[in-house]
Amino acid sequence: MRIPIGYILRRMGFLVAVLWTAATINFLIPKLTPRDPVAEWVTQKIASAGASSVGMDEQIASLKALYGLDKPLWQQYLTYIYNTVQFNLSFSIQNYPKPVIEIIQESIWWTLGFVGTATILAFVIGTVIGALVGWSRAPKFLQFLMPPLTMFSAVPAFILSLILIYYLAFKAQLFPLRGGYSRTLLVDWHSLDFIWDVVHHAMLPALSLLLVSIGGWALSMRAMMVTVEGADYITFAEAKGLKGATIFFRYALRNTLLPQVTSLAMQLGFIVSGATLVETMFGYPGIGTRLGGAIASFDYNVIYGIIFFLVVGIALATFIVDLMYPILDPRISYSGGG
Repeated sequence: MRIPIGYILRRMGFLVAVLWTAATINFLIPKLTPRDPVAEWVTQKIASAGASSVGMDEQIASLKALYGLDKPLWQQYLTYIYNTVQFNLSFSIQNYPKPVIEIIQESIWWTLGFVGTATILAFVIGTVIGALVGWSRAPKFLQFLMPPLTMFSAVPAFILSLILIYYLAFKAQLFPLRGGYSRTLLVDWHSLDFIWDVVHHAMLPALSLLLVSIGGWALSMRAMMVTVEGADYITFAEAKGLKGATIFFRYALRNTLLPQVTSLAMQLGFIVSGATLVETMFGYPGIGTRLGGAIASFDYNVIYGIIFFLVVGIALATFIVDLMYPILDPRISYSGGG
C-alpha cells in the first residue's frame, strides 16, 4: 500500500512539534528547583578530599561558564535546543569530562536487551492468551490462567523483584543476586561464556517484568476479543464455512490487534525509563539506573540526554505505528493526497 506524501509530511510535522515541546519541558523542569548542581558537585569534591574551601567560588564560577550556566535563561535554552538538534549532549557534571552520549551508549544496550526482550515476550504471550481466553471456542482450561496473571499484574515490578531475588537468587541460588555480569569475567562479546553469563544475570530482572506485564496484555486482549466475536463479519465468515482457526486469526485476532499494537509502541518508547526501579533492585547497569543516579545527584546534562532519548523513542514509535495502521486494519485508510 502506497503511503501518500502529504500524510507522511503531516505526521513528520507533528513529530517535530512533539519533540520540540518535550525538549522545552525537559529543559525547564530542572530549572524550577533552587538546587545548584555545579555548587553541589564542587562542595562534595572538596569535602571528600578534605581540601580547603579557599577559591571554591572561583571554581564554581569557572565551571558554570564552562557549561554555559552563567548565561541568561533564554540563551541557555537556545543553546540547549541547538545542541540537542545536533545530538551534542555536552558533558556530565558529576563525571566530567565524560560526554553524556558516551554514558548513554554504555547503558542503553543493557536496558534494550532485557527490557526490550521482556516487553515483546509479554506482548506476544499475553496477547495470545487473552485472545484465546476471550474466544468461546478455545479450550476451557485456559480460563484458569487468568486469575494468577491478574494477580501478578497488580503487583509492582520492583516488589516482585524483591520476592524473586529472595527466593530464586538468595534462597535457591539459581540466579545471581545483582549486576549485569560476573566481575570475575572480562568483557568479551565474542566469548560464549561471557554472553551466557550476561543472559543469566538478565533472566531474573526480565522475569519480574514479564510476569507483571503478561496479565495486563491478556486482560486488555480478552476484553477486545469478546466485543468482536458477535460482529457481522465474524458471522459472515462462519456462514462461508471457514475453519475456526482461520476465523480466529484472520478475522477476530487481526481486528483486535490495533489497540494492542498502539500500546506496544508506547511501551517500547518507555523502555528507557520503564525499568528504573527494577534495575536499581538488581544493580543492573542499564539506562534506568543511570537516570536514577543522575536525578539523585542532579546532573542536569545526563537527565536532559536520557529524557531526550526517551522522548525520541516514544515519538518515533508512535510515528511508525501511525504508518502501519492501514496495514494492520484494512478498514483504515490514509487521508489526504500526495
